[in-house]
Order: sequence, then structure tokens, then C-alpha cells
Amino acid sequence: MIEDLTIQPVPEDRRKGTARHLFPVWFGVNIMPLTLVTGVLGTTVYGLPASWCVVAILIGNLLGAVLMALHSVQGSKLGVPQMIQARAQFGMYGALLVLAVVILVYLGFLASILILARDTLAILIPSFGGVFGLTMCALVTLLVVVVGYELIHRANRALLGLFGLAVIVLAVSLMTHASAVSAGSGELHFNTIGFMGMISAAAIWQIAYAPYVSDYSRYLPSKTSARPAFWYTYFGCVLGAVPMMILGALLVVAAGGDGAVADLVSFLPAPFRIFVVVMLFLGAIDAAVINLYGPSLTVLTMIQTFKPAWVPRAFARNAVAVVLAIVTTVVAAGFASDFLNAYLGFITFLMTLLIPWSIINLVDYYVIKRGVYDPAAFIDSTRGYGYVNVPAVVTYIVTFIVELPFASSPFFVGSVANKLGGVDLTWAVGSVVSLVLYLGLTRVSARRAARHIATAPAPA
Repeated sequence: MIEDLTIQPVPEDRRKGTARHLFPVWFGVNIMPLTLVTGVLGTTVYGLPASWCVVAILIGNLLGAVLMALHSVQGSKLGVPQMIQARAQFGMYGALLVLAVVILVYLGFLASILILARDTLAILIPSFGGVFGLTMCALVTLLVVVVGYELIHRANRALLGLFGLAVIVLAVSLMTHASAVSAGSGELHFNTIGFMGMISAAAIWQIAYAPYVSDYSRYLPSKTSARPAFWYTYFGCVLGAVPMMILGALLVVAAGGDGAVADLVSFLPAPFRIFVVVMLFLGAIDAAVINLYGPSLTVLTMIQTFKPAWVPRAFARNAVAVVLAIVTTVVAAGFASDFLNAYLGFITFLMTLLIPWSIINLVDYYVIKRGVYDPAAFIDSTRGYGYVNVPAVVTYIVTFIVELPFASSPFFVGSVANKLGGVDLTWAVGSVVSLVLYLGLTRVSARRAARHIATAPAPA
């Protein structure tokens, strides 16, 4: 059955499932080539030996997953997609800034995933390469998005065991070539720039799920406890991402090359290689689906800003998905030739833009409003959240500006990052600045509002 709800609150009688259903989704979307490639960055781009790369991957994922899992809890409590609730922090029009940024994030990841999905299947079917392969991957992704939420959850539950088996097969293969890993790591040495860079890459991998994580918990009953929702999401994403990143980092050391998927699975005997490649392809399609489903809802949210009475349904979501799939396929075809550098630059771009939104959202939900919102007001500017929330918008813009000197990527190195030898600290700086600034501005705004009410003349 095709999902008919889009951005409107999910009625209680339409809700079902349990928190444990979140684990297969967030485990499955990490069993894909892009997760391996993110691990590859540690030993190729950042020049870390295997041991230090593993440490950095663990630190980054364990920290970053805290933020994304905190966002996941919001889904069952509010019953709406993640990004429409940005209106509660930024206002109806103020949220447009964040929505536009998040759409770029979605489409950047979708383009990256489609490239690697095509390259993965081309290992088994060489004719699958080129624009034709990208188009076929986008088409399969689109078909799943058309059906919607229920198919996404069911597919991940069905594939959970096979995804886990694929990780085990890769790990066992790596252990049989431990000597090659040891020999390759001997030429690499610890460096602070690379260590911080890999921590940042792993952390932003997790944080990048934050703009859509509650999309997949919004149909859970509202009485769903926050604790299991948090932990099933957290462990699903960590247990999926960490082994895959570590395998990527170690496999590229053993196999050599630049981290192409074909090289990373070259150690596997033919039958096992076919199985792993098929599972990596399915994992890539799985991840592509959530990166097309999410922006479709976000675009509907933007349109509804200017048509408050509009209630978009399945047709609207799927029409938007078709357009986004076409645009992303064209973009993917354009930067496929220099993928690794483009992806590294994209990670830095994400860092500066996602951190302030995530912190603003979490502070507002857990500290200021303590989870008490009016979901119906997310689609009605007259019911409490207004048009522009100045503290949130100012915090977002100021934090982004403050982050820039600390950013470091192949395309841009900020002044402070340059003095620190290229270490990227945007995630740490952005977190602190947005936390302090949003809390401070919100409290100042609340005091002014209280004084205004106190000094207002009494009605006649």
C-alpha cells in the first residue's frame, strides 16, 4: 500500500510498531560502499596507520551518534518529519534557510551513493557503468520511495541478517590477510591533522542522519519510551557504521589503490565476492531511498510555507521525488570522475551547516521546551511559532560565520585551521557557539517578551 501521509502529523490510530524496528533501518543504511569509502579516508587522505584510524573512527561515531539518536526520539513524540519541526525553532519563514541547506545535504549524499551503487553493481555487470547505470539505480530508488515508509521498514527487517552476514564475510576475509594490513600500515604514522580529520568525518557521518532520522520513528505510537528509541537508533547506526568504516580503512591498506570498491572486495573468493557485492549494492539502494524520501518531504514543507491550506499527499511527494531523482542523477554524472576529493569537500561543507541546526534543535527540544510542542502548529503560522524566530536564525548565521576560519578541506582552509596545520575543528567550535548563543538569545528574547506583557496597558 502506498503511503498517503506526508508532512502532516500522523494520527494516533495510524501509528504502529515498536522502537526495536529502528535498529534494522539504521544498521542497514550503513552497509553500503559509501561507509567503506569514509573509512578509506583515514588511511589514504589522512595518512593514519590502521590502529589510529580505528581509534578515530570509534571516537567520531560514538560521539556523533548521540546527536542523531537524540533527534530520533522526537519522531514518536511529535509524529511529524524531522525538518518540518524546524519551524518550531526558526519560524515558518525562518525555517526556509535551514530547509534549503538540508535539501543540498540530502542531494549531495544521494549523488555520492548513486555513484557507488552503480560502480558496485558494475563489478558483476560491467555494462552497468556510465549514465545508464546511474539512471537504473535512481529508478530502483524511486520505486521504493513511491511506496514509502512501510516498505522501507519491512525491507530493512528482511535484509538485516544478510547485511550482518556480509559484514562478517568481509571481516573474516580481512583477517586472512592480516599480514598485508600490517605491512601497509608500516609506512603510515600518526598525525594530529589526520586524526582530527577522521574523527570529524566519522562524527559528521552520524550527524548527517539527523535531518531525517525522526522520519522513520514518526509512525511509532506516541507512548513509545524515549530510552529504547534512543538506544535502538544509536546502536543500529554505530554497529552498522563502525565495522564498515574500519573494514574500509584496513582493506585499502591491504589491497592498495585508492579505495575503489572493486579493490576492497578483491580478496574475497568468487562466490563470497558476489554475495558481498550484491549486499553492498542493496545497502546503497537502501541508503539512496532515505536520501530521496527525506528531501521530497522537505520540498513539500517549503512549498506548504506559501500555501498554508495545502495538504500534500502521495502524488505530490512522488512528483517531487521524480524531479529530485532526475536532478541528482545529472549531478552525479558530473562529479563521478573526481569522487574522493568531491566527497571530502562535501563532508566539510556538511560540518559547517549541520552542526548549528542540530544543536539549536536539540537545545530547543530538550532544554527550552522540554519536548512540549503543538504539532498542528507546525503547518499553521498563526498557532504559536510565528514567521521568523530571530534567536534561531541569528544563531545559525553567526555560528556558520564563526566556523569558517576553523574549516579545512581540499577546496578551502580557514585562517585558524591553517595556523593549526590544517586541523578541522568546525564540529567542536560550532557545537559550543550555537549552544551558548541560542540559549542566551532565547532567554533575552523571553525576558523582553515578559517585560512587554507586564507593561502593556490593561484592556478596557
